[in-house]
Amino acid sequence: MSVTFTALEIFEIAEQIERNGAKFYHQAAEKTGDKSMSRFFSQLAEMENNHEKIFSEMKEKIKAGVEGAVVFDPNAEIAYYLKAIGASAGWEGKALPRLSFSGKETPAQILRAAIAAERYSIDYYLGLKEMVPQADKKSIDVIIKEEMGHVVTLQKNLEQIK
Repeated sequence: MSVTFTALEIFEIAEQIERNGAKFYHQAAEKTGDKSMSRFFSQLAEMENNHEKIFSEMKEKIKAGVEGAVVFDPNAEIAYYLKAIGASAGWEGKALPRLSFSGKETPAQILRAAIAAERYSIDYYLGLKEMVPQADKKSIDVIIKEEMGHVVTLQKNLEQIK
């Protein structure tokens, strides 16, 4: 059995992950009592919105080139892998599955949760990168670098407030 699996699906998932991330940061901005952290989280939400747009544009640019790309999957391992990690799709922005902001979280707690969520996103993209044809790997690398940039920004801010 072969499974059609292209970067297009990954970009669609990336767009949803970015939407989830924007929602997470908007909620963090609303709930934190620290005005400077509220502005910072609002900026992160805007970054997520911008990344969603970038991923959408990238998806449109590659549409014609990946339409027929097929990854050989005789034992349906890709399907099983995608199903297993699919539960974490959109993990970014849901750093803790039951996390809802009470307003009592410290900025450091929110930053740590955000870093964990970004790392899960990177892991997700690294796994998916192994499942796409060679021609699509560079597109996935772009997504990974964007998410790594989020981790760097979050870590710098975490260290500043310690």
